[in-house]
This record gives sequence, C-alpha cells and structure tokens, in this order.
Amino acid sequence: MSYLGLGASPGTVPVYHGTKLKVLDRRVRIAELVLRSVSLCLGVLAIVLVVTDTQVKEFFSIQKKAKFTDMKASVFLVVANGLSVGYSLIQGLRCVVSIVRGNILFSKPLAWLIFSGDQVMAYVTVAAVAAAMQSGLLGKVGQPELQWMKLCNMYGKFCNQMGEGLASAFVASLSMVVLSCISAFSLFRLYGGNKNKNVGW
Repeated sequence: MSYLGLGASPGTVPVYHGTKLKVLDRRVRIAELVLRSVSLCLGVLAIVLVVTDTQVKEFFSIQKKAKFTDMKASVFLVVANGLSVGYSLIQGLRCVVSIVRGNILFSKPLAWLIFSGDQVMAYVTVAAVAAAMQSGLLGKVGQPELQWMKLCNMYGKFCNQMGEGLASAFVASLSMVVLSCISAFSLFRLYGGNKNKNVGW
C-alpha cells in the first residue's frame, strides 16, 4: 500500500483506498491554505512598509526626500509582492472551496496550472527579494572601490523600515518556495498509479 491510496488485493487487483487519500489530500490542502495565508499577509505587510517608507533630510538648506521609487529594486519588490498577493488570494480561495467541498485534486491540467503558477511566483518573489537586498546592502555599507557612500547613516529611519519590509518579503518568498514544492507533490502523485476517479478540485 502506498501514500497514493492504492493497494493490491490478494488477487493482485488494484484496490482504491479513498479514505486514506482524502485524509492525505485534506492535510495537504490545509498546509497549503496556511502557507498561502502567510504569503498573502506578509506580502501585504511588505508592500505597505516599502511604499510608505519616506524620510526627508536637509542638506545646506536643500531638502532631499528619500522614497522607495528612488531604488528600482524596491519598485520591483513592490510589483512582485503585489502579483504574489493577488495570486495567493485566488489560490487561497480555491483551497477553501476544495476543503469545504471535500474534493480531491485529480485533474492533471489543473494540477499543472497550479504547479506552473507556483513556480513562477516563487522565482519572481525570490528574484525581487534578492535584488532589493543587494540594493539595501549597498545603501548600508556602500562601495568604497566605486566611491559609493553609505546612505543609511543619513537616512536611518528609511533604511530601518525598508529592512522590515524586506524581512516580510523574504518570509513571504520562502512560503512561496514551500508552496511550489507542495504543488509539485500534488502534481506528480497523479502519475503514481492508475487513477480511475472523478475529477475534482
């Protein structure tokens, strides 16, 4: 007997153990829903922290305002998290409907669609976080070889809030990575044996 809910009877006739598969699928759906909720909430938090991050400094009677649009990497971070939040909301609603109805995912096209979407979102969010972290690191420590000065010494509040937004986005991207693994599991288990069941989602 395997985790797929398939077993062999004494006569070597495949027997479908629907209850065990339903329990497994329900646990996977609940874990997926929790992770999508985490991704959604932290993605929104990251967007709010980054977009509202501003600080005004005066240099020789000239005011200079630091804002997130000054760094293109932070703009990419906001856009990537916006896409991730929208995607997580849609997939979270699908999970809720699936749990309430008690359906099991047997549709290969739908499983491929979810898997592909999760992979894209995971790659996009990780890339956005990496780019924003690199820009943040340059602002924090500078680049003496290129005579790029440290900016966080002058814009401390701005850098601190940006760091909080980055931390939220980082955890949200990690949850997207785990979700891509779960969707891979949900997809490839459909190829583990003969599935003569009704399609559900």
